[in-house]
Amino acid sequence: MFPKPKPFLQPNTYAYESEPMVKPTGFREYDARWLFGKEINLMGVQALGMGLGTLIAEMGRPQEIVTGHDFRGYSASIKYALIGGLMAAGCKVHDIGLAVTPMAYFAQFDLDVPCVAMVTASHNDNGWTGVKMGANRPLTFGPDEMSRLKEIVLGARFASGAGSYVFHENYPARYIADLTERVRLKRKLKVVVACGNGTAGAFAPQVMEAIGCEVIPLDTELDHTFPKYNPNPEDMEMLHAIRDAVLQHKADLGFGFDGDGDRCGVVDDTGEEIFADKVGVMLARDMSATTPDAQFVVDVKSTGLFHTDPVLQAQGAKTEYWKTGHSYMKRRTNELKALAGFEKSGHFFFNTPPGRGYDDGLVSAIAICEMLDHAPGKSMSDLKNALPKTWSSPTMSPHCDDEKKYGVIDAVVKHFEAAQANGDEVAGQPIRDLVTVNGVRVTCADGSWGLVRASSNKPELVVVVESPVSEARMHEMFEAVNVVLRQHPEVGAYNQTI
Repeated sequence: MFPKPKPFLQPNTYAYESEPMVKPTGFREYDARWLFGKEINLMGVQALGMGLGTLIAEMGRPQEIVTGHDFRGYSASIKYALIGGLMAAGCKVHDIGLAVTPMAYFAQFDLDVPCVAMVTASHNDNGWTGVKMGANRPLTFGPDEMSRLKEIVLGARFASGAGSYVFHENYPARYIADLTERVRLKRKLKVVVACGNGTAGAFAPQVMEAIGCEVIPLDTELDHTFPKYNPNPEDMEMLHAIRDAVLQHKADLGFGFDGDGDRCGVVDDTGEEIFADKVGVMLARDMSATTPDAQFVVDVKSTGLFHTDPVLQAQGAKTEYWKTGHSYMKRRTNELKALAGFEKSGHFFFNTPPGRGYDDGLVSAIAICEMLDHAPGKSMSDLKNALPKTWSSPTMSPHCDDEKKYGVIDAVVKHFEAAQANGDEVAGQPIRDLVTVNGVRVTCADGSWGLVRASSNKPELVVVVESPVSEARMHEMFEAVNVVLRQHPEVGAYNQTI
């Protein structure tokens, strides 16, 4: 009988090597993240695999699953521990080797396998590991599945079975062929392809070359120490490195891919970063031009332009604001049969065509290149400048422990709900509306807004502000939100601010 996992074991002890350790907070809203060695050990990963295999059977799904791993020094060993647990629970495991996350999602369709477990910590700092999971393609687990998985694993309520293992040699070639055989650009674009030394560096340059781009590679050599910066296209350090390369090489645009390749950031030909929500507006304009009454889904961190842009209004496009998180967004985009879903973090979800409903940074990059193909003579900055002007912050994340962050958010939501009920002003203006589907998004009478929510995969909060009026109003919204947060001593320092 496999023992129950412990929440903590002292490393370099007999117990650490003889018992599973799984910190409960690693089971997050829609995937799993732990500090490897401190919050989970290899026996804990094995328990996770046994629990996942048990849950798949409990859900009535065939016990057949695709798995791959990202490029971190410990990811392969974690994957093999996970595979051991999956097989012990009776699963047939299809191993595609080193992969970006969307390659594993693609393999579900390509190999006709219902379930997926991708070992990745995405853009998290070194030391983190995690698993993105699903049992109903193209969707990934949400809170219900994650809560049940947590119960099974922490309670050691494992089913047993006789699983099997298949390794698919040279699998990336099939994924790359699928991306490139259906697209050939008419327009020659010079693009910077930046990967922050993450997993996408093994695949992104050749994909972009194969569709007809001239590629300037930037930090595409695989190096799991991430020597320059974390591969996160929301971080200004990565965006500024792309800016410098775009200007140096006089490129048409720059792409930045995150650590597991399911997100894409964009820098235009002038070297200015375009936050992913604004790129989403540009893509929505392009897609809705040929699709009447087009439906889109965007997350609550995204620009208000999806509701106010005159071009989208004239083209009859409809947009729903939804919960932040790749699992929530995938599910809602699928439910509404929307053309696409856009998340400010850079997760884009394209239904057929050009995608299959899951998030893939390379599919996003290809769609952006095709958008430029549809606008001969126009640069990326031209398309950006054609949008109504707004002043937007990057995503800003103050530290807040996992055990405390949801309590803080509940209090912040209640604060703004009370302010609205009492007719109080925020940043000197009345509240026009509140969206509380995911934290709280407070919008003032002039359209300026601020969002506060709990991060779903790290011990921190998420703050975003925007104003259609002025940069000064954007700063005023940030101060109004920050004043409320500073009433809670549990909230620590920001990773970046405006």
